[in-house]
Amino acid sequence: MLEQGTRNPEFGADKFGFKDLKGLNWNFLEPELYECALKDGEAQVTSGGALCAETGAHTGRSPKDKYIVCDDQTEQTIWWENNGKMTPAQFARLYQDFIAHSAGKTLYAQDLRAGADPAFGMRTRVFTELAWHSLFIRTLLIRPNRSELTTFIPELTIYSCPSFKANPKRHGVRSDTVIAIDLSRKIVLIGGSSYAGEIKKAVFTTLNYLLPAQSVMPMHCSANVGPQDDAAIFFGLSGTGKTTLSADPGRTLIGDDEHGWGSKGIFNFEGGCYAKAIKLSAEAEPAIYATTQRFGTVLENVAFDPITRVCDFDDGSKTENTRAAYPMHFIPNASKTGRAGHPKNLVMLTADAFGVMPPIAKLTAAEAMFHFLSGYTAKVAGTEKGVVQPEATFSTCFGAPFMPRQPSVYGDLLRSLIAEHNVNCWLVNTGWTGGGYGVGQRMPIKVTRTLLTAALDGTLNDGEFYTDKNFGFQVPASVKGIDSRILEPRETWDDKEAYDSAATKLVQMFQDNFAKFKNVVQADVMAVAMSA
Repeated sequence: MLEQGTRNPEFGADKFGFKDLKGLNWNFLEPELYECALKDGEAQVTSGGALCAETGAHTGRSPKDKYIVCDDQTEQTIWWENNGKMTPAQFARLYQDFIAHSAGKTLYAQDLRAGADPAFGMRTRVFTELAWHSLFIRTLLIRPNRSELTTFIPELTIYSCPSFKANPKRHGVRSDTVIAIDLSRKIVLIGGSSYAGEIKKAVFTTLNYLLPAQSVMPMHCSANVGPQDDAAIFFGLSGTGKTTLSADPGRTLIGDDEHGWGSKGIFNFEGGCYAKAIKLSAEAEPAIYATTQRFGTVLENVAFDPITRVCDFDDGSKTENTRAAYPMHFIPNASKTGRAGHPKNLVMLTADAFGVMPPIAKLTAAEAMFHFLSGYTAKVAGTEKGVVQPEATFSTCFGAPFMPRQPSVYGDLLRSLIAEHNVNCWLVNTGWTGGGYGVGQRMPIKVTRTLLTAALDGTLNDGEFYTDKNFGFQVPASVKGIDSRILEPRETWDDKEAYDSAATKLVQMFQDNFAKFKNVVQADVMAVAMSA
């Protein structure tokens, strides 16, 4: 086997079980990975210097093809209603077949770290079949000093091999795509999909399982920090503004997607960002747009002119889920450490397509738990096949596909941290106002930013609030620079009866969804659900 690159010679590919590989390229840097990807026809270079690849049939995650091994360690600790189950024997066959399939191949390996806090960081080795996947995960995770690589021993090992096709009968899966996670052995096998996000989310899922046992709260959130070490975290599902709102030029960006909250404060799991690129523009999001014009950024499924290689970010013909992966230091005001103190503010983002939610509301601890466990946003017509009317979506903890443990584990841990550190909690609607989708308008970004600034700097706490009649939380009655009408959603609707009808419908959706938590949440949280 031909091995190239910097590595630990005492802990090589044989430790994972690889046999008869043709070659292994260890910890290649960006120029070498570009060269390999281009030589093998995996990707193309765009006019700005980014590497652009297509992911084929899979342009997003495949949550129904994700499985966790059920063994003595995981049988009683995994939320099986939300996670696929695989037996140890099925995983063993899958692993053997991955190894056999890899004979004669030249693979790539990156030795990285997940977690900016040294006390909780996880050494992660990622083997990939594709050079651009190696560049992707090198961009997304934390890159150790080169001197550390010669003694690197992984705690988690991931192997992504898109050309491997699973056998449903032999491996106990539903299709030829598989994401199999053995949490006891800390091994992840990914086959049948070229969507690079599966690698990133496999790391997140593993940390989501391991960290709560160490009293660390894993969070699907973005985070930033102000000049007074006043950190803020932003929970939100896709499309709610998590990346955009945390990219505040007046505050330091900690990260855009995955963080932990431990005894010393918050820390980023990653060393890069994975931003949605659809309709990206230099005017609306200059810092993120600038990353797409740089060598070292990885673009997924972004259309570009075949002659000029200029990207067309408005073109969603391949998928609406176009992406840009870039290292954190490509953002001018990004944190160099990926860490900050305990947050002063916690923001939950929702894109309410029914136009019922106010632009901002202050939450009690019990209300925060209700909305955290609900994880509400709404899909709108045209975003997914078959969606013709707004549809409520509830993804508990704002990240159900990545939560291996019961939601109450994360909820209880978050509530204790909120109480211990006296954190202000807010719900922010980045969705619609003046009517539902198709009638009203999207909440103006200027309004959202003004309200968030007032919340984060503390001035919002000094004003008057009124009680929302639908959900019972407190809403500012007036804010300097904001038309007071927009603060009371019903007043923005021409048809007040239509608003009342939409509000009643949405409240009932919340209550129906929350019924499954009635036996696992504290009484005051259930009281919030029942009074909504």
